[in-house]
Amino acid sequence: MIDGMNHNLQIIPIPAFKDNYIWLVHNDAQGAVVDPGDAAPVIAALNHLKLTLTTILITHHHHDHIGGVAELLEAFPQAIVYAPALEQYAFEHIAISEQNSVHLKDLNISFSILDLPGHTSGHIAYYSAQHKLIFCGDTLFGAGCGRLFEGTPTQMYHSLQKLAALPSATKVYCTHEYTMHNINFALTFEPSNQILIERHKNTQKLRDSNIPSLPSTIELELATNPFLRCNHQEIKSSIQLTNASEIETFTKLRELRNHY
Repeated sequence: MIDGMNHNLQIIPIPAFKDNYIWLVHNDAQGAVVDPGDAAPVIAALNHLKLTLTTILITHHHHDHIGGVAELLEAFPQAIVYAPALEQYAFEHIAISEQNSVHLKDLNISFSILDLPGHTSGHIAYYSAQHKLIFCGDTLFGAGCGRLFEGTPTQMYHSLQKLAALPSATKVYCTHEYTMHNINFALTFEPSNQILIERHKNTQKLRDSNIPSLPSTIELELATNPFLRCNHQEIKSSIQLTNASEIETFTKLRELRNHY
């Protein structure tokens, strides 16, 4: 159960593929899913919990985030799909961007939309200020960030700064279990970061028990995520860019992570 939300509103991860999470928000009767790349595990979860799917939220167009949408709409034709306005989709949907908001009446939760170009050109996130949570797709990961498939380093840096400016208690629901690998990468640049060392230990315990490392929080990411810490001298020195700008530091870190 999620603190501060409706008494019976819950968010649970549905594992998919090798390391995806499809987030399911439900109230024991209706449900919404975020980035359903595969329909089968979603339908299984909905049937197990006896839920009706009312909403599908899409952050970007990659197949591992939308591959299950058509089959879900066949099973639940009344479901409404929201997807980024700057991307193209074959299924019927409501196109949204940062000037829009989304209210899920059945679940009594509202989201403002953030435009987050970088991973893809039209990537968006769904942010609930009331409930202090964000579904951020493949922009921000646990101790990491998404690859730059369509956007520029400058775009991604500014998108991450937009997320970094959210309230520190905001829960971060991203869509891949990359946290442990990202922490190991981060430790190569900040080996003395005690919060990062503790996160490594805590995350290892979770993963050893097959428990998701997510959600994270903005506070934890600010303290441990190198892509949000491009102003820290230890990181700049570690990549031999002592006098570099934050965007230059980010660009180098992202390049190094591509090959890690």
